[in-house]
Amino acid sequence: MKLWSGRFSKATDERVDDFNSSIRFDKRMYRQDIQGSIAHAKMLGRQGIIPEADSELIIKTLGEILEDIENGKVEFLIDAEDIHMNIETILISRIGDTGKRLHTGRSRNDQVALDTRMYLRDEGGELDEMLKELMGTVLRVAEANIETIMPGYTHLQKAQPITLAHHFMAYFEMFKRDRERLADWRKRLNIMPLGSGALAGTTYPLDREFVAKELGFDGVTKNSLDGVSDRDFVCEMAFVLSMIMVHLSRFSEEIILWSSGEFGFVELDDAFSTGSSIMPQKKNPDVAELARGKAGRVFGSLMGLLTVMKGLPLAYNKDMQEDKEQIFDALDTVKMCVPVFCKMIDTMKIRKDRMLKDAKEGFTNATDVADYLVKKGLPFRDAHGVVGRMVAYCLDGGKAIEELTMEEFKTFSDLFGEDIYGAISLESCVNLRTVTGGPAFENVRGVINEYKKYYNA
Repeated sequence: MKLWSGRFSKATDERVDDFNSSIRFDKRMYRQDIQGSIAHAKMLGRQGIIPEADSELIIKTLGEILEDIENGKVEFLIDAEDIHMNIETILISRIGDTGKRLHTGRSRNDQVALDTRMYLRDEGGELDEMLKELMGTVLRVAEANIETIMPGYTHLQKAQPITLAHHFMAYFEMFKRDRERLADWRKRLNIMPLGSGALAGTTYPLDREFVAKELGFDGVTKNSLDGVSDRDFVCEMAFVLSMIMVHLSRFSEEIILWSSGEFGFVELDDAFSTGSSIMPQKKNPDVAELARGKAGRVFGSLMGLLTVMKGLPLAYNKDMQEDKEQIFDALDTVKMCVPVFCKMIDTMKIRKDRMLKDAKEGFTNATDVADYLVKKGLPFRDAHGVVGRMVAYCLDGGKAIEELTMEEFKTFSDLFGEDIYGAISLESCVNLRTVTGGPAFENVRGVINEYKKYYNA
């Protein structure tokens, strides 16, 4: 018999039981549900709402149920609907009427809001550690490649010379923002809704602040309607997860390109590659491709959550049960992607020679030729036109700019002198960019040292 069946004259259809039940997916919140119930029971006893002896027995038995679940001794029931009623049903089966006192002063509406916040808080902490490990790997690769020159791109066309360290540290910045978003999200997440009841609080003298402190919350919700109906924290986490996947997907796209024969900048470790069932020569970047593909799955969860919530009147509606499958899947997906992606970039071989060779091609030092003329007094727009004509000349002759003779340079401008050759070497092109945020070796080394302190803090 269902715990809420008193008002009903017949049992629910089996198909409704299955359709209505959420135990298939919310059972993963068993620990948070029991932790919340223990804190609630402790408060009920302290406040004299239930006898102290009953409170102690409930707490003791809930601890035993938790241990049994973790040892695989508990089978959850579909017709008990969700993790909350499954736990309560088990509790009542073990201690009888005393167990029925646990639900005093609360509703499943504020209970599920509590459990979801606690579960996501725990998961967010784990994800933060994964991101930190990924950032550590990015730092290590960057520090080992401060002087590894490569072409930088815009529009996927060679643009200017940079270093691999500078390139990798761009992703460090992205993942750093992801961690900052997680930390900021936690401030809004970590407010306790328990005590909101079904929608209008309760007449019992609950000590909500005590329960919040017991469960590690920073405060309690101030409006009972919002306490049970708010899922902003779920949607916001889905956005944070989506941004992480945007960054992983962009990084993956570059790894896929770099590992191709056309680029040849990196070679992925055999342990993080796959082969072809028909073409024996193939070495495929499947890890990066899957990370890129799974980004769409996480984005879909965000859109699904926003769509579920957009038209709901206050307060709780059963539609909100749909939040958990979406956010759980998004979390699982990101937590699967981050560690394997981390290992993939940690083990890949950097082909420095190929990067340098490609940086020497494609006129990546053309802007520096223009800057040279500007420093000699020519307005930038005029210098831009001069260098454009030089590039056209070099393309016709199959030459690089630095291969031009001094006589050839002079045909374009009398401002050119012998110092042009030193000014447009790739190392000079990189190291003269000392402006804050630029790719000069010492700049990047300084940023890496600064972020090593951040990482180790």
